[in-house]
Amino acid sequence: MEALLREKANLILKESLKGANPELCVKRFLKLKNGYIETGDFRRKLEEIRRIFVVGAGKASALMAQATEEVLGELIDSGAIVSKTGYEASLKKIELFFGSHPIPDQSGILGTERIIEILSQASENDLVICLLSGGGSALLTSPLEGIDLEDKKKITSLLLECGANIDEINTIRKHISRVKGGKLAKLAYPAQIVSLILSDVIGDRLDSIASGPTAPDPTTFGDCLEILEKYELINEIPETIKKFLEENQNKKDFETLKSGDSIFEKVKNIIVGSNVLALKEAERKAKELDFNILILSSTISGDTREAAFKHAELARKIRVEGKIVPTPACVISGGETTVKVKGDGLGGRNQEFALVSAIQIEGLKDVVIASLNTDGTDGPTDAAGAVCDGFTVSRAKKLNLNPEEYLEQNDSYHFFEKLGDLIKTGPTNTNVMDIHLILAG
Repeated sequence: MEALLREKANLILKESLKGANPELCVKRFLKLKNGYIETGDFRRKLEEIRRIFVVGAGKASALMAQATEEVLGELIDSGAIVSKTGYEASLKKIELFFGSHPIPDQSGILGTERIIEILSQASENDLVICLLSGGGSALLTSPLEGIDLEDKKKITSLLLECGANIDEINTIRKHISRVKGGKLAKLAYPAQIVSLILSDVIGDRLDSIASGPTAPDPTTFGDCLEILEKYELINEIPETIKKFLEENQNKKDFETLKSGDSIFEKVKNIIVGSNVLALKEAERKAKELDFNILILSSTISGDTREAAFKHAELARKIRVEGKIVPTPACVISGGETTVKVKGDGLGGRNQEFALVSAIQIEGLKDVVIASLNTDGTDGPTDAAGAVCDGFTVSRAKKLNLNPEEYLEQNDSYHFFEKLGDLIKTGPTNTNVMDIHLILAG
């Protein structure tokens, strides 16, 4: 039964990625009709537009740009996109740059500088189409003067390792950037901006996706300092950043743009894809496979281990107590959890989710739990996630692998690698957070 459930889990996860397909998401919204360009509630006569520029960043941005070129073709004047290395597309009018994620690099800076250069040309009658997706926060990189790349890399690493959530990380990213927190919109003003956004954020918050380059930001320098104090990082971060944040607390000079700023009268932000769409595709495939389905939530967040424990507990209730959903059951959830790194192993939140689940469901028959990062790369690894069942721990012990020790070292990658239970999709060119599955036969 476990082998069959694993096969079906793979089919469901594969299908779920179709709901996050960047090209389809863009083409659902961006249209040319009867001499008009239309997207969402934005509609403008082509003859009223002097030039069209396309810019953007994120793991899905390359394919989003490819779709935009297929719709608009020669109407595009020029553009530049910063995608993650390996996330490629075929582009003719839009320049494609590659950067590093989640730690920024010099290539990301070069791509962002080109975007800034293009936006400096934009004027009153121009249209800027901005393509944003998950990963944009790291890829769209232009530190404020006095803060260098090494400073930014250091603070990003510290925030990732301490277990800060994505909103907290992005709050600080926005306040040391020239382009985040609405500042990209300011660079393009007075041109009209239409941002097409593939969401990787719980609740689809515009200010958090890619750190909100074209959205108002409610956070402040004071919030940055509170976050650093919360995680006891204030004396660990680079001195240049610490000094900058402290000096600008309660000042407006370098503050992010706030709601009500007149610049946003020239901005339309449109969500074109999200985790919910991926879960819906998973649901459709699970129905096709004759499962009884529960979509638990698209907003799973918080500590990875706690989330995995609750999913394992749910699996046990379904299988042993016959509660929640009748078997054959498929429980689908999505979101983005956080791992507090204590060990020096290799892994990501989805692999750790699967490892915790494996320990919790030890001995439970006819159950499979899988966890997948829709971008195809879970943490700093080549795996998208992992799959486990009630016999994963016993199989591991036969190989002299102690799952508790691997968990303690945050080394879920090597644990599942030795068992052959890693999920490897390769780069998916998209990112709408994570998908978790419980299948019970």
